[in-house]
Amino acid sequence: MNEYQEFLKQKQKAKEHKGFAALPMNDKLFPFQQFIVERNLSKGKHAVFADCGLGKTVMELETASQIVRHTNKPVLILAPLVVVAQTQREAEKFGFDLDKVTITNFENLHNINPQEYAGLIVDESSIMKNFEGKIKQQLFEYFHNTPYKFAFTATPSPNDPMELANHSEFLGYQSRLGMLATYFINDQDHTSKWRLKGHAVEKFYQFVSEWAIMLTNPADIGYPMQGYDLSEVIYKEHQIITENDFSNGMLFPNLAVSATDFNKELRRTKEQRIAKAIEIANANEDPHIVWVKHNDEGKEVTAGIHGAVEVSGSDKPEEKAQKLLDFVDGKFRVLVTKPKIAQYGLNFQHCLNQTFMSPDFSFEGFYQAVRRSHRFGKKGDVTVNIVTTDTMQNVISIIREKEKQFKQMQQLMINNQTLWNNQNSQLYTATA
Repeated sequence: MNEYQEFLKQKQKAKEHKGFAALPMNDKLFPFQQFIVERNLSKGKHAVFADCGLGKTVMELETASQIVRHTNKPVLILAPLVVVAQTQREAEKFGFDLDKVTITNFENLHNINPQEYAGLIVDESSIMKNFEGKIKQQLFEYFHNTPYKFAFTATPSPNDPMELANHSEFLGYQSRLGMLATYFINDQDHTSKWRLKGHAVEKFYQFVSEWAIMLTNPADIGYPMQGYDLSEVIYKEHQIITENDFSNGMLFPNLAVSATDFNKELRRTKEQRIAKAIEIANANEDPHIVWVKHNDEGKEVTAGIHGAVEVSGSDKPEEKAQKLLDFVDGKFRVLVTKPKIAQYGLNFQHCLNQTFMSPDFSFEGFYQAVRRSHRFGKKGDVTVNIVTTDTMQNVISIIREKEKQFKQMQQLMINNQTLWNNQNSQLYTATA
């Protein structure tokens, strides 16, 4: 063991894993999904960073079923509000017994007694990336001593690898501060920003590979791609030329809007953007999703599109869930909603057309929303319309830059988890 590896070992407060061997599995799982579940169970505490459409829900259900059979105790699956009903549907479809499996939403955490559960599965665990977030704090506090813990998401750290720290701490491998001190260096120009030490990049991703698995498709972990072909996404930008309101004191408008002025610019261009979104969605009779940002936009664009139904934040929880399931079932043609309501977990593969009429700076929101339609095995390209203005040119460029960073992070982890698996290192173990 070289000097740097010895340093990492000393940094790590180690304790043996408390996993177990898998029992016979649901035969409807693909081999790569069974492999991931086996890895979950052998670790006892593990994260699955699987891209959208790879069957995270069925892997969660199988993991929960295995823990129930092993311990004869209940397991809790926490998911975004609108995903709960779809998870229950999937359980019925695949024949899972939910007698001792509770599926509920994050907002219901305060009603949960964590001591009742042998296992916790967090769906869309990227919610933990905000290290001061209320839900993150509750998860860490309530389930600190839960024997089996798992996290599932496609976007664990869409913009910054340091966001993986909360997953590490939640699973009991290394604290956030410990991970930052071991692998990162503080950016002196930005006191809240940390970047990976140049000599620690590979070791960091090998460390992550001990407690997580990353895949964008089955081939990333050595399994065949049959049935997992992915169609193309066709992006169409519809730029609206705005009139200069001279508010900047200049003869010409600014071509790059700041995050501070973004909402002001959305309000100023609301009518033009609504008109364009209505025009796009009414151009044919195909299913369509229109993503909005503000409540007044949602109401107005819904009124102008035939066959449109809005799912808004003011809807009761059961109304949101039912409307979204109705869209999945094809009971209405056009869904109008905000990404923060329906960007996670839902399968809208019947809908190959989307329009973003208020794109913002969030790559994660944009990526997750697009992947509601862009699914593995679905024939037909997905068309994504992006309504922008000449004063918002930097918004798209920032999203593309964040996408580039995210894909680089994915590839680094995939490459280094292969290296780690080949080395079969036992350097890192769970601490709680």
